[in-house]
Amino acid sequence: MKNKMYKFWGLLALAIGGILPHLFAQTTGGLDSTVLDRLNALEQQANYQKPGNDHFMVAGLTTFGFAASKTTNTLDGVSSISKTNSLADADHYEFSPMFLWRHGKKFLLEFEPSFSNNGLGVNWADVSYFAAPNVIIRAGYLVLPFGTYAKRLAAGWINKLATDPMGIAGMTPTDYGVEVEGGLPLGSMKLNYDVALSNGSQLLGNGTLTSGNIVDNNNNKTITARIGWLPFSNSSLEIGVSGMFGKVGDLGSPYQNATGNMYAFDLNYVKTFHPVLLNIKAQYNIQNISNENYINPKDSTQVYSFNNHTTAGFVQCSIRPTEANNFLKNFEIAGRYTSYNLPGNSTFGADQHTVTVGLDYWLTWRTVVKATYEAYTGNSTASKLLGAYNGTTNTNTFYLQFSIQL
Repeated sequence: MKNKMYKFWGLLALAIGGILPHLFAQTTGGLDSTVLDRLNALEQQANYQKPGNDHFMVAGLTTFGFAASKTTNTLDGVSSISKTNSLADADHYEFSPMFLWRHGKKFLLEFEPSFSNNGLGVNWADVSYFAAPNVIIRAGYLVLPFGTYAKRLAAGWINKLATDPMGIAGMTPTDYGVEVEGGLPLGSMKLNYDVALSNGSQLLGNGTLTSGNIVDNNNNKTITARIGWLPFSNSSLEIGVSGMFGKVGDLGSPYQNATGNMYAFDLNYVKTFHPVLLNIKAQYNIQNISNENYINPKDSTQVYSFNNHTTAGFVQCSIRPTEANNFLKNFEIAGRYTSYNLPGNSTFGADQHTVTVGLDYWLTWRTVVKATYEAYTGNSTASKLLGAYNGTTNTNTFYLQFSIQL
């Protein structure tokens, strides 16, 4: 079909070339504007048909599975036990097609909607301009460059375990903004950078943050930046540091001068030690929000305050016998420890920890079946005076999950 189209445009061009001299000979004012418009349209359409200039592709991912859990909650010495099981539970089902359109060699449009938790959302939607070999400029709805987990590792077919480490992805906003990223060689070492300017997060009335507003809630912008250093020539190790800084309060509200300062440190180490492949990943997040006065939920005439400091971190290790026989080399064992501490004396304070272990079987390099067991321990540090304390919680969950990238 394409060959026929090219022949058609070629014959049309020859025909136009043949009649143009006659048209010019019979007119003194040049071509009629309607003829020029049609010629311009035909020229643009012919250019769009040239191979290698424009490409459209649909990729994406899906994750589906089964989860069964047992939860024990203890409050004031009284324990209650609940059991649940579900196919495609709300936190671990996702269907996300990704649409990619490359225009020429410089522009790339990305759009990834996602169906999860009974709703349709958007993971990101942006346009990238490849300005130079080491410079990409991006604008739109972006995953901000805070740490590495949310931007590089959260996809089900990349994550070695069925769950996300608590707090890590949630502390990395997706927001409207502009971004510049790239990399630089440093002799045998390498350096990568990623800097974004976005609308910023919004402080809510209980001291938590939300993000992704297309209209900025104040007249300030948030800057997010990450620098990654790869010290070895084989790029087996990457160490990264990130920061996010900006005002988070609504303009004209009692919180209009509230600020949020966040830091992240990440590590990625992948290397083969014959006969196994060792994969270690870690990230530690720190979030500080300026001290503010919030309305007491039990008495609207009173206010309360707390040290709005949050930390989240995980370390994960996986081993895969890549040099074993055809059957064993497809297995991978993974383990992870996660800590997530929310500010005490708030309405949501908690000291939380999980230990997660799993066995993966890789059908292909981007298709995996995962069996994961996770033990969660949570101790509420929320204020009893505010009626928010909810005791201690222990949850044991088994996941069986299938993930694929298309």
